[in-house]
Amino acid sequence: MKTPPPLSEFHVEFPGNGLAHIVFDAPGRSMNVFSEAAILDIGRVAGWLEQADVKGALIRSGKPTGFCAGANLPEIWAAYDTILATPKPRRFAAAYEHFFRLGAALRALETCGKPVASAVAGLALGGGGELALASHYRVLTDDRYAAIGLPESLVGLLPGAGGTQRLPRLVGVEAAMPALLDGKRFAGEAAVAAGIAHRVVKPGEEIAAAEAWLLSSPAPLQPWDRDNWVAPSPTEVSAALAPVRRAALQTSLGHYPAVFAILDCVEFGLPQSLEGGIRSEMTSFVHLVLRPEPRAMIQTMFIGRLDYERLERKGQLPEIVERTIAAVRGELDRSRGDAAALAAAGFAGMGEAAPARQRCLPGYWIDSDDARARIARAALARIGEAVRPLGAGRSEEELRIADYAAVRQAGYPAYLGGPHAFGAT
Repeated sequence: MKTPPPLSEFHVEFPGNGLAHIVFDAPGRSMNVFSEAAILDIGRVAGWLEQADVKGALIRSGKPTGFCAGANLPEIWAAYDTILATPKPRRFAAAYEHFFRLGAALRALETCGKPVASAVAGLALGGGGELALASHYRVLTDDRYAAIGLPESLVGLLPGAGGTQRLPRLVGVEAAMPALLDGKRFAGEAAVAAGIAHRVVKPGEEIAAAEAWLLSSPAPLQPWDRDNWVAPSPTEVSAALAPVRRAALQTSLGHYPAVFAILDCVEFGLPQSLEGGIRSEMTSFVHLVLRPEPRAMIQTMFIGRLDYERLERKGQLPEIVERTIAAVRGELDRSRGDAAALAAAGFAGMGEAAPARQRCLPGYWIDSDDARARIARAALARIGEAVRPLGAGRSEEELRIADYAAVRQAGYPAYLGGPHAFGAT
């Protein structure tokens, strides 16, 4: 048998029944995440499986905490800095080459010629969910922690490893929208009914169930790779998404470009082959990740949230949190005469607002010449002035925590990253 390749985040086990277990067990971490190293490992595993003398592969976690929590977002942050340091005409190509590696690896995995099953015990989110979707068979445990989801939109991103293509192909456009746009998770028998899981079993039975399928000599083909697959027409997909686009514009006011990038991925990718769809998806991902909103939201809604929740559990939230919330609320109270403009800028609790922008144009809406934008910009400047003294001498962690609190408790727009982050730009 061909020796497995050297791996750092995964390892290969042979249970003696002709199968290979691909075990995700990131060293030094309590939870698996898709790091740069893990992405390289998946590509190596896919190439090895194509030549290996095994009947099939079972992907499972080596950790009791779950399958995989998603991407290593701090690494995305670092990649963003590297890409911005590239000459502007080369940024798109640099970003595409960097971020498409996981999508290419997962496509190689599902077309390696061997059946692949995932045994999902615990959460499989983001890249973990996309890894499960790239498997030919998915077993999910029936417990409150086990679920498959693609929550990238909640931090201003989109599933960039085929998630916007495989999910609607499996569950349909309508059922995919809450998962892609709002972070809804699929769990239990509802996951089977939707088409995202094939079996739900009691905890501890998932490996045996997945192995039973692999040993039944199944065809190693995804539904979209079968000869009888019929893609929906462009007009069908556009018609299904039209009301979703209208509702998303009313809800987001156009300030959250990830929502519309996801809709574009589905609309333009679903009528294509999966090969074309994942490349169309990556094009949208690159345009999105080079915008300011994802960077702001990763800092605040992911890193800041984790910092906040960790210190909140310990009862150690820094006093800058309450002072920042009070300063933002105070300025908003003094700006009630500008409520319509602030609502249009995305401040919660300032009343109803008409959509601020029809398309996701470059830059923030509040930087435009729109009359409401000028008013909102002035209010944001006042908020920035009010919180600036509070940030003197504070660590980046404390500022992130205060920004997250301002978004969640004072209605500051998440796409701007929070009063300290936005005031520093």
